[in-house]
Amino acid sequence: MNNELLKKVRKIEIRTRSLSHQIFAGEYHSAFKGRGMAFSEVREYQFGDDVRNMDWNVTARLRSPYIKVYEEERELTVVLLVDVSSSSIFGTSTKTKRELVAEIAAVLSFSASINNDKVGALFFSSKVEKFIPPKKGRSHLLRIISELLEFRPSNSGTDISEALRFLSRAIKKRCTAFLLSDLLDVDKNGNPRYEEALKLAANRHEISAINVYDPRERSIPNLGFVRVRDAESGAEGWIDTSSRKVRDSYSMWGKTTLASAQKLFSRYKVDTVSISTEDDYVKSLIGFFKNK
Repeated sequence: MNNELLKKVRKIEIRTRSLSHQIFAGEYHSAFKGRGMAFSEVREYQFGDDVRNMDWNVTARLRSPYIKVYEEERELTVVLLVDVSSSSIFGTSTKTKRELVAEIAAVLSFSASINNDKVGALFFSSKVEKFIPPKKGRSHLLRIISELLEFRPSNSGTDISEALRFLSRAIKKRCTAFLLSDLLDVDKNGNPRYEEALKLAANRHEISAINVYDPRERSIPNLGFVRVRDAESGAEGWIDTSSRKVRDSYSMWGKTTLASAQKLFSRYKVDTVSISTEDDYVKSLIGFFKNK
């Protein structure tokens, strides 16, 4: 690790570790504790017990109602699915989407570490670019942070399905996974292209989606004729932002794609939060964890 990168890593470590200790560790633990449960024993049914925990085999054999007792699995496995496609380098505020994702991912990593959880990371574009298997330890977390800051993908596009399918194959035990992306992986009608992969992954793991976006991706001001370029496809063209119709159409497309993604996530019980590059992501994440 060169000196310049080391300085960047230490700077983000100091900031995000502090936030994790002060704020997120408690909220993180409250949000995810007890989600992984291990079978412990059976005991006789008592009034008020949840009938969904009935052990019908033991009940039938002993001819008396028995329930299964579970204990919380304290150690979780956390995997960060990080979108490193070319659209992530876009930013019109104080930071790019990629920089915001790096800070959020670092906070999640340290929060997990404080909770004694393993942390792994998967970087994806139109393919899985790099996978760092879940482990514990400061040196492991610093490796993840350095990759978040410096990783350069070989592809420019976005394929969320590839990331979710890889997660389902690579992590056999149920884990907590955070998808950090602008979610700009849609068809021509603005519908997400990753439903089948999400359905499978959400059935095996607990998925949370953190949608990072730039405000200019949802609305554009009147700037006259503007030359634009698609960072992923390389396509270029001119748009007339002085046209109310053009601006409204652009805004409507943004709302449609967001609504489609939220509907999909709701269908498969995936918690989600949208965070702008202009937002206080600390406040957004606290609210997100409290509502889980």
